Amino acid sequence: MDSENVIEMLHITKEFPGIIANDDITLQLRRGEIHALLGENGAGKSTLMSVLFGLYQPEKGVIKKNGEVVQINDPNDATALGIGMVHQHFKLIEVFTVLDNIILGAETTKAGFLQKKEARAKVEALSERYGLKVDLDAKVEDITVGMQQRVEILKMLYRDNEILIFDEPTAVLTPQEIDELMATMKEFAKEGKSILFISHKLNEIMSVSDRVTVLRKGKYIGTVDTKDTDKQSLSDMMVGRSVQLEVHKDPAQPGEAVLSLRDFCVPSRAHKRNAVDHVSFDVRAGEILCIAGIDGNGQTELVYGLTGLEKSSGGTATLCGEDISHASIRHRGKNMSHIPEDRHKHGLVLDFTLEQNMVLQRYQEKRFQTKGFINRGAVREYAEQLIAQYDVRSGQGPVTVARSMSGGNQQKAIIARELDREKPLIVAVQPTRGLDVGAIEYIHSQLVAERDKGRAVLLVSLELDEVMNLSDRILVMYEGEIVGEFDPKQTDVQELGLYMAGAKRAQEKGGRPA
Repeated sequence: MDSENVIEMLHITKEFPGIIANDDITLQLRRGEIHALLGENGAGKSTLMSVLFGLYQPEKGVIKKNGEVVQINDPNDATALGIGMVHQHFKLIEVFTVLDNIILGAETTKAGFLQKKEARAKVEALSERYGLKVDLDAKVEDITVGMQQRVEILKMLYRDNEILIFDEPTAVLTPQEIDELMATMKEFAKEGKSILFISHKLNEIMSVSDRVTVLRKGKYIGTVDTKDTDKQSLSDMMVGRSVQLEVHKDPAQPGEAVLSLRDFCVPSRAHKRNAVDHVSFDVRAGEILCIAGIDGNGQTELVYGLTGLEKSSGGTATLCGEDISHASIRHRGKNMSHIPEDRHKHGLVLDFTLEQNMVLQRYQEKRFQTKGFINRGAVREYAEQLIAQYDVRSGQGPVTVARSMSGGNQQKAIIARELDREKPLIVAVQPTRGLDVGAIEYIHSQLVAERDKGRAVLLVSLELDEVMNLSDRILVMYEGEIVGEFDPKQTDVQELGLYMAGAKRAQEKGGRPA
């Protein structure tokens, strides 16, 4: 029945050097449905959607719209066919305003002059209608990640797209923003728009999609109606084996404080007050302490101040008995591993190879040197060992350029590098962002293993499931302050949510929440 399928991708094959990203995949999208695309990192989900959006040309296969074969040579062709895409890593120009980003490439002009007034009115109407509130005059570099995503969605709507592709849309959102996005997607579907939704978060897929197509290692595994399946079946289809969805760990045996912060302050770039305001806590050997909170409440600046990416403006940070408040980044790194929030900006040199990235902080060690020159054989051997241990998938192994790898495999590479350095403190910021259930299961077990070896783990996460599952203690951060401390066994997501939103706070600083 061609009439009910608005898009058909038939027998699509797409190859890259050393890897078949899509191997004879067929996908059919019905009009007015939310169709989830599920698969592990590197399963070929983003590649398939990039083919539909005209960013890649397939070696084999055809695409049909409303039963007619169409040729999509570039994103302009896709836009003309009413296809829009929100990418996993947003495609926005940071120094432009929100309004300029939305209309860029689809400007209304009269006699060669921009008609911004009309454009603004149209964007305002769309933002009102779908509850996508944005500040049209703010520069993109000054707004939160959740806000940037709204800008990307408005970009699609402004172009009157009917087929909307969301690539990992919730990887960077808070629980509240995720709920809003899900409601918006349902609203779009109700109006007859068709949505392709790439995700590996099973809760979201179960709550929002009508059907799910599963890919594994570039191959099509099957399509199921969401109402007829469950999370365990989907995760087994996706990974090809049974996956533990819960974290199994013994009670923590905390020892001495490895990191102590006292009245620690970090200034804000956006406004005059401190982004981190007189924060005090300890992270002890053999425990996972989690900082929970809605994005933009000072967690990023706390980590920047701690790792040396920003200068702190008050208080002290003591690591392994040494005051590191004014130490260089390299000096701090002697006792600290850091899995950063932004893997592209602070985690990898994207144009370096995988093996070069693996030794970024270690190339000066004796084992990687011969008479002052880097010993490439030793680097290759080390990288191959980490790639195998952490199942980092790439087309050309150690010599793969980091930029060409999928987001999840880039993340695995960073985690492999940082955990293998075996430092007393591990600062892990959103460590499983953009990872699938199989990889999350592995990373969680690795962090617990590091804890059990007596390392101190400071986890910063926006994923409440991860916070509840993995941490031994939870601190909630709101507007730059610690507003409550919790034992995960004695609290629930609802209570944490109230503290995260600022609706409740502990009566006394440092005490148990009242």
